[in-house]
Amino acid sequence: MENKKIPTYLPIVLAVVLVGGMLLGMLISRSQSGGIFHSNRGNNKIDDLINYVDENYVDTVNKNKLYQQAIEGMLQSLDPHSSYISAEEFNEVNDPLVGGFDGIGVEFRLEKDTVVIVTPVSGGPSERVGLKGGDRIVKVDGQLIAGKKITNPKVMKLLKGPKGTKVNISVYRRGTKGLTDFTIIRDKIPINSIDIAYMVEPGTGYIKVNKFAENTGEEFNNALLKLLHSGMKRLVIDLRGNPGGVMQAAIQMIDQFLPKGKLIVYTKGTHQAKESFYATQDGIFEKQPLVVLIDESSASASEIMAGAIQDNDRGLIIGRRSFGKGLVQQQMSFPDGAAVRLTVARYYTPTGRCIQKSYKDGTEAYYNEFYKRVLDGELTNKDSIKYVDSLKFKTPGGKTVYGGGGITPDIFIPVETGEKYRYYNALVNKGVIFEYAFELTDRLRKSLMTNKNFENFKRSFKVTPEMFSELTKRGEKAGIKYDAKNAKLMEEKINLLLKAYVARNIYGDNGFFPMLLEDDVAFHRALKEITKMK
Repeated sequence: MENKKIPTYLPIVLAVVLVGGMLLGMLISRSQSGGIFHSNRGNNKIDDLINYVDENYVDTVNKNKLYQQAIEGMLQSLDPHSSYISAEEFNEVNDPLVGGFDGIGVEFRLEKDTVVIVTPVSGGPSERVGLKGGDRIVKVDGQLIAGKKITNPKVMKLLKGPKGTKVNISVYRRGTKGLTDFTIIRDKIPINSIDIAYMVEPGTGYIKVNKFAENTGEEFNNALLKLLHSGMKRLVIDLRGNPGGVMQAAIQMIDQFLPKGKLIVYTKGTHQAKESFYATQDGIFEKQPLVVLIDESSASASEIMAGAIQDNDRGLIIGRRSFGKGLVQQQMSFPDGAAVRLTVARYYTPTGRCIQKSYKDGTEAYYNEFYKRVLDGELTNKDSIKYVDSLKFKTPGGKTVYGGGGITPDIFIPVETGEKYRYYNALVNKGVIFEYAFELTDRLRKSLMTNKNFENFKRSFKVTPEMFSELTKRGEKAGIKYDAKNAKLMEEKINLLLKAYVARNIYGDNGFFPMLLEDDVAFHRALKEITKMK
């Protein structure tokens, strides 16, 4: 179960290597003289200070919270990716990397204090009992939740639970009198790493990967085999917006494209010996044309993959310079279920590049570096990218590549920008198109479901002038002043996104992405270039 939207940029997740560990706080002794606190053990200042605050502060304090804040402050002083995860947050943070959780298997959204099912997970427990997109969950185990200002975390808590346990829900369905009751047995719900894998044209396959989790290697291999059986001779891999994840998953994916013995990546740190990872003999797509799409939100494991493909002269990288996250985290667990993820090494591409960008100016500046790229013009002009000659490397084929801040693509695709995009971007950023698409789908669901498949929908569904007018009025209600000139200029693009969201509400990602790609400059450049490759 997840509350999923399609974001423009995604938060950065960490490349994680899991290990065990434990940290225990110790009791201290203290002496007090003249109101001045003296620590007897100079190496335990944190324990001394927290105990002193706990025993002497003017107000009551939460000692555990003080320890957490102390840990967080210490880690923030090291680097932007070393982090503390509380016990309450751990599953939420860890589930996407593990690749699954236990629940009822629905994607939902909150609409006017009501939980509305967008779509059941295919093959999941909710689909098996007959829940449908558009159903409103009114009660959970007899408890009324509709109209109670319920939040996403509360919904997740009610519907998640151990595999094999039961939950009773009552739903309202349009066209059905009263409430319909369902008993659902919770099960393992996969979190898929592959948004879509399909043949975009004869001979050319396309796979969009949204993260690197423990199950990504197997999932990707299955997608690759499916496309090969469909006649794939060329492949476009889309890593745009992919924030990374588990390093081993990236290694497993890259192994499909490189011959045995080729270096994929290596890691090393002050306290971590150099460890190198090489391709095995298991690759099933080692010679065919390959293009990888990246952008400024592609990070971590995405950069391992793009770097390995580029440094081995194996394929073409298209898009914009990636994020620049080249640190490896190791996990230490606390007895209460919390954990610390500590940076222990850097990873290096086959030519020796460390693509980690600088964080010497602090965490805030590190994450705001994207806005610096905007101001410097880098997102619209490749010549604005600043290279450091001391970080210049050569691939075996003689290509010049640079370290010190992300992977620079072989072919640059600028961000689409300009005054005409202002109105469109406002509608997107305030979620107006997304929300109107959901309302429209809900209203027209019965007629939309008469389409036998996505291709029928794609041919038959048209965004009418009345729908466009309704959309712009919703924009005005959301505080977006109607811009007649630019609305007209961007009408086709607005309508395409609206249609894509409607398709997603009915057919999932298999309807959403093919619609979006119709107007995707980088994707169409990839198709053009890949047909030239041998």
